[in-house]
Amino acid sequence: MGAEEHVGARPVWARADVATVTCPKSYITAESAGLVEEFLVRRRLGGMKLEELTARQVEAFLILEKALAKEMKHGGHGRRHAT
Repeated sequence: MGAEEHVGARPVWARADVATVTCPKSYITAESAGLVEEFLVRRRLGGMKLEELTARQVEAFLILEKALAKEMKHGGHGRRHAT
């Protein structure tokens, strides 16, 4: 999505240094949602055995772990604020 496509449009979602003028849900695939859910379950239950994961899962989980660490460092604890 090029910036010129949305000149003057107001953001509908923003977090830290990222914003979009369209609903971000439309960019999330079923596979991505499944990886996020599996990451959270495995993290909660302590089941991150690398030898049992696919390369795609490892990559996704590393990205998610990095994003979660950044959120925790900057005070974002998963809270949602009503607007």
